[in-house]
Amino acid sequence: MDTPQNIQIINDAQGHPAFVVIPYADYLAQRDQDKDLVPNEVARRILVDDMTPVRAWREYLSLTQKEVAARLGISQPAYAEQENSTGKLRKATREKIATALGITPGQLDVVA
Repeated sequence: MDTPQNIQIINDAQGHPAFVVIPYADYLAQRDQDKDLVPNEVARRILVDDMTPVRAWREYLSLTQKEVAARLGISQPAYAEQENSTGKLRKATREKIATALGITPGQLDVVA
């Protein structure tokens, strides 16, 4: 097996591999392959602060409920009901909200 020459492996105190350093261009290419990544701040709001994924994303993106509702073509109260729903959103609803937020539907699949 050929070991790539453009990486660096950093070992822990016991000599076991702990980290890998790769060129930034390689990192960007790998990151762009996975479109469903969720920023730590969004995950923390969902898992620690017990927010719905829709609300966590909206607040992370600094959008108001009114702005998202306008993008969806619905009223703010109707959007608020969807955002605060603790049940699983219908696939079509999840896709519409994801599009309105500018993210992928998979990014709304984070569960607590």
